[in-house]
Amino acid sequence: MNDAAHDLHAPHFIGIGGAGMSGLAKILAVRGATVSGSDAKESETVRALRELGATVFVGHAAEHLPAGTSSVVVSSAIRADNPELLAARERGVPVVHRSDALAALMGGRRALAVAGTHGKTTTTSMLAVSLAELGLEPSYAIGGDLDAPGSNAHHGAGEIFVAEADESDRSFHKYAPEVAIVLNVELDHHANYASIEEIHESFETFVGRVRPGGTLVVSADHEGARELTRRVAGRADLNVVTVGAAEDADVRVLEVAAHGMTSEVTVELGGERLVFTVSVPGRHYAHNAVAALAAGVALGVPAEGLAKALGAYTGVRRRLQLKGEARGVQVIDSYAHHPTEMAADLEAIREAAGAGRVLVVFQPHLFSRTQQLAEEMGQALALADGSVVLDIYPAREDPIPGVTAELIIDAARRAGADVRAEHDFAAAPAVLAGLARPGDLVLTMGAGDVTNLGPEILAALADVAPAV
Repeated sequence: MNDAAHDLHAPHFIGIGGAGMSGLAKILAVRGATVSGSDAKESETVRALRELGATVFVGHAAEHLPAGTSSVVVSSAIRADNPELLAARERGVPVVHRSDALAALMGGRRALAVAGTHGKTTTTSMLAVSLAELGLEPSYAIGGDLDAPGSNAHHGAGEIFVAEADESDRSFHKYAPEVAIVLNVELDHHANYASIEEIHESFETFVGRVRPGGTLVVSADHEGARELTRRVAGRADLNVVTVGAAEDADVRVLEVAAHGMTSEVTVELGGERLVFTVSVPGRHYAHNAVAALAAGVALGVPAEGLAKALGAYTGVRRRLQLKGEARGVQVIDSYAHHPTEMAADLEAIREAAGAGRVLVVFQPHLFSRTQQLAEEMGQALALADGSVVLDIYPAREDPIPGVTAELIIDAARRAGADVRAEHDFAAAPAVLAGLARPGDLVLTMGAGDVTNLGPEILAALADVAPAV
């Protein structure tokens, strides 16, 4: 395996267990590269990569960098003082950003890149599953697992490559897709963007990379996306297809009918009406499916077949994923960590809950995001019947003085929410089990390790009598 721009025949991935990095490592391993890497801890993802022949070390050390390494692949999360990165620079081994590696993998394929502040993983997954269902054998790289560790990427024999395009560090500027999807444009990633204007400029640059004669599929419902449409309107070699419930949408969502944990979607496309099922709840997931439909059609996939195939998508890990049921209480996991995502998932679960209550245990993600969006997060939590808020998950950040989960809790109370703090992570399962009663839905929400609480909540529910 070799690439003209970046030598990827023997890559070493620092942080190989991450969602984006592991997918690229998997594709390269399947293509015949000699893959190595390191990660902070053992995981199912690491074990899945070893089964593909990758050499993976636990922990970071200079001696983990194999002799003969052709390049070192890093993400923006890797610190400059990482010992393997320092060793690579000392030895003159080229350092390649994850986005450059992904761009190299997409070379020679009909690339479809999915961007937006929210919904990227779900929409990319919908396309990957539906195109595979149609026998088109796409390659794909997704920021989350479909159904098992290692299912976030695939090397397919077909000509289509579907990729999640990350705006957080502007790395999506590296791609040159034939079709681009922009689901929404909002201010996030405050460590890298100082204003909404910088976000707009970044997305405009991304769209400017679409190949001449290519297509932009963009939301007609979100103001930030509509602003992007206005900004690129003068480009003669770009086909723009707007999607959404707005009356002026090119592909219009006419109805989304909730049926428990599924939705029936009616759209108008090219003067024809299509009705299809989305096997995950919520209006925002239905709109993601319609964007996927429009993008597939732009690549020449027949609309009716693709609409039917979209029904084969049953979800991605951590995106409203049912973890189980105990004593009549369902526990569902949500990756939502931005207020818009939080509100969308809570509204979707509200529709699915029927007469039951929605209880959420929320773990804020990043000090910078909490500092900027605490008020909006609190307002989103008011959509639940009861909330437990954990301490902030720092990820790559150092603490910011005065920024704690209490900012969110105070905002939630101002919005009328029933909310409480829980500083002891290990105590949270028992707290939720004590609150829940038959018919309720419990949501574990956040981008950190709150996902680990699902099985523990189920175990706690099995051990205690439900609340009455």
